[in-house]
Amino acid sequence: MKYLIVGLGNIGKEYDQTRHNIGFDIADALCKNLSGSFELNRLAIYSKVSYKGKQLHIIKPTTYMNLSGKAIKYWMNELKIGIENVFVILDDLALPFGTLRIRGKGTDAGHNGLKSIQEEIGTNEYPRLRFGIGNDFPRGKQVDYVLGKWTKEQEAALSERIDVSVEIIKSFCVIGLEQTMNTYNNR
Repeated sequence: MKYLIVGLGNIGKEYDQTRHNIGFDIADALCKNLSGSFELNRLAIYSKVSYKGKQLHIIKPTTYMNLSGKAIKYWMNELKIGIENVFVILDDLALPFGTLRIRGKGTDAGHNGLKSIQEEIGTNEYPRLRFGIGNDFPRGKQVDYVLGKWTKEQEAALSERIDVSVEIIKSFCVIGLEQTMNTYNNR
């Protein structure tokens, strides 16, 4: 059984450790947790790891957030992985910081990465983990907030929330979307 785990973010040092790159950070943590390593590959930084008899193909698209769908479509076709075995990890302004929500479908809610995915694969029905980054910014400063660094308080809690995110991904690959949602969505 193969899975495509997609951490959304932007490549480049200026985006490291920003709220918008939480998908990359969680992909990094998953890869490290399963003793993998990344390499630059077609449209993505890529790793292949195993967990409980499952193959996990982890990608961090190099297309920038707004074109993430191109990388996902390529890797789904390349690896012959169906949409039900794709798991996308992204930041979400609508959720309070550190809130984790697993969904099997949904709108893009203005998230450019999700817009790109929906355009490329033709559906909004794919599993995803939404990582709440909060929305504590002045009017007109959304871009600065999303592309900004974590506050000291957020940094203090970040490691634990990333660890839970890794457990959610592993759970998805072993027991499936519904049971993972039942286990983690109300925590």
